[in-house]
Amino acid sequence: MGRLIKNHLARLIILAASFYQFAASLEGFFWPKMFFDFLTTNLNRGVTPVPILQIFNLVFSIVGILYEWPLKWIAGSAIHRSIEARLIIFPLHALAAVLMYQSTNAALYLMIGVGMYFWAYSEGEVVCEEPWSLPRRQTPRTRPQMITAA
Repeated sequence: MGRLIKNHLARLIILAASFYQFAASLEGFFWPKMFFDFLTTNLNRGVTPVPILQIFNLVFSIVGILYEWPLKWIAGSAIHRSIEARLIIFPLHALAAVLMYQSTNAALYLMIGVGMYFWAYSEGEVVCEEPWSLPRRQTPRTRPQMITAA
């Protein structure tokens, strides 16, 4: 068996969460509800009458889908290969998702994906230039030949 490539697993988790967040934001347009409305009704202004939070979640989900399943002009760029950028962007996605009632599960999945990316980053994994490919092995360096005096 091979080794677990954590950034590929994190990418799949984030993709699933982004699709879930997309569907939840569309549902939020029809049935607007804040997650924390059981504590206070002051936050309901974020979803009604102007759907601010739903629009944020829709934009974040589209950005997440395009970032994790990149187009050819994004793939291989420095921002796409950066795990650090993912560790900054996706917690913001999760923050927007946890505020809306319909997308709290997506926020949980996003945080699991961020944890997987952090694990991959701490083990020194790299994101390949070509999406869904394996990192190429470096050829082992040969030892220099010792010259012995005869």
